[in-house]
Amino acid sequence: MTLTRLLLLLTCLLGIAAPAHADDISAAARGVVRVVTIAVVDNEVVGFGHGSGFAVAPNRIVTNAHVVELAARYPDNVVVGVVPSEGDKSYQGKVIAIDTARDLALIEFQGLRLPTLALYTGPVDEGGSVTALGYPGNVDLATARSSADYIRPLSPIRSEGVFSGARVMSDVQVLLHTAGIARGNSGGPLLDPCGRVIGVNSALTRGEDGDTSFGFAIADVELIRFLNAAKQPFAGVGTPCTSLAEQLRQDSDADALAAADATRAKNDAATKAAEARAAALVKARDDAQRTRENIIALAAVLLAAGVLAIGAAGFLELRGKRQPAIWVAAGAALAFVAALAVFVTRPSGEPILPPAAPAIAPTVNSDAALGKLVCTVVPARSRVTVSSLDDVALDWQQGGCMNGRTQYAENGSKWDRILVPSEDQTVSVLQFDPATKRYTNTRYLLGAAQMDAARKIRSQVSVKACSPDIAARANLSTQQAAIRATLPPLPNERIVYSCKPAP
Repeated sequence: MTLTRLLLLLTCLLGIAAPAHADDISAAARGVVRVVTIAVVDNEVVGFGHGSGFAVAPNRIVTNAHVVELAARYPDNVVVGVVPSEGDKSYQGKVIAIDTARDLALIEFQGLRLPTLALYTGPVDEGGSVTALGYPGNVDLATARSSADYIRPLSPIRSEGVFSGARVMSDVQVLLHTAGIARGNSGGPLLDPCGRVIGVNSALTRGEDGDTSFGFAIADVELIRFLNAAKQPFAGVGTPCTSLAEQLRQDSDADALAAADATRAKNDAATKAAEARAAALVKARDDAQRTRENIIALAAVLLAAGVLAIGAAGFLELRGKRQPAIWVAAGAALAFVAALAVFVTRPSGEPILPPAAPAIAPTVNSDAALGKLVCTVVPARSRVTVSSLDDVALDWQQGGCMNGRTQYAENGSKWDRILVPSEDQTVSVLQFDPATKRYTNTRYLLGAAQMDAARKIRSQVSVKACSPDIAARANLSTQQAAIRATLPPLPNERIVYSCKPAP
């Protein structure tokens, strides 16, 4: 076979991979590749080998050094092929970094953006579940019908086991595990249950006379050192792996507890208000009764003053002082009238209280602008497998306009937007609750076929920018419901943020 024919074979349409399921391991499998090496001398193929690898960047993959060592040593005579797990063709790559001591290499290729795998930077518990992904040669020998099958995109084989402990092999830290691997798995990832890389499969023990076989994986700490030396950025996640179903249950319990606390606080406030009103009623009744008694006493005083004035007028009349007697009699009459008026208009003694104010909780207008916000991840309410935990800056404007460019659709008192990117294989369901200032990013790491279905519906979405048209927003909500119907029952990630006004 000539080199020209070989390169043509590497890039031709040879098959379509089956779509991945939306579990964490299948999500990681999207970024796992087969690495093929073909040695050519005088335009003739003289050697063929293959291993596995995984993406740490959209166009860069990690594999074992021993898989591509000949390509690094003889770049003009050894072709490196990168065969993704999905799609319809393969790609030519080149070795850009190699560390034979750690048995790690970095390959770069062009023409495709692979979903990247995240490295788990936290501790790995002995006895914990692990999964190996790759392309074991014994499976190829049993199923391959021709050499073309080695460069046809196929989903990697998964095998499960437990982490048996850390060891040192040739001054390199390795992880011992029981996940079944074979020749061809070299360079493939060893994953935790959330699909994060904890090691790079490199070797296995031989089972003789009934001995159990074990696999060895280059530890993540060695991989991180290698990537740092190669100046290759990577995604690292240190949060423990949690079950999404358990996380949602805890979230529901937390919401129920918060609602119960709110109800309890409301009832306590109502009880205190009733007690305060009862005390105010008693005090008002006492004050009203005291005021009534004082006014009756005033009427009695006026009446007595009138009687005395009558007596004084009679005395003056007997003394022949008629004019003064008339004036004193007139004063007595006024005293009698005043006493009568005061007595008639005396209060009833019943207290008068203003009506109790209704206990109405303050509401937030979900359509109003909140301005610029800084949102911080709430780890206790989040499940993170591959994403960064950095703060997110938002600018929430009137009518569900996010950051001045993205229109959200009403969902009760909340607002939703589903993002379906053209290149990345991730669908994000974004939700913002103005009342609680909670921002949620629910992410689905999907296979190629599922992404194509979502993109087809996304292409029909007419609202591209912020719009004050209520009817257009209602139509956006309907279209987003159609996208949501194509998504798996559970997402891979659910990142919850608590937002506060930006300083």
